[in-house]
Amino acid sequence: QVQLVESGGGLVQPGGSLRLSCTASGSIFSRNALGWYRQAPGKQRELVATISSVSSGGITNYKDSVKGRFTISRDNVKNTLYLQMNSLKPEDTAVYYCNAKVEYILGVYGPDYWGQGTQVTVSS
Repeated sequence: QVQLVESGGGLVQPGGSLRLSCTASGSIFSRNALGWYRQAPGKQRELVATISSVSSGGITNYKDSVKGRFTISRDNVKNTLYLQMNSLKPEDTAVYYCNAKVEYILGVYGPDYWGQGTQVTVSS
């Protein structure tokens, strides 16, 4: 089993910034593809940003609506995934989940592991 623990959520005003962190244990962190997903009440869980394993070059991709505002990064020494969120909008309000899976090769993955989620609320 892989354990993922998110932190950094909270209440922020529109236009503000927040940084989410996800610490991982129980796996070889550098081999994992990592991502952030979010889910608002009554909505499907959606991809926010992903970053591939170290061996495949840490390729990032983003949901279109967060491009230019959010940055996903990983610290392979600290076994930590980050999501820097700037210029936050009310529609960013959701529970944010950390995701990890072993990347055998780019595009070929093992099972998904999820953190418990952290609430992000963007409101005046």
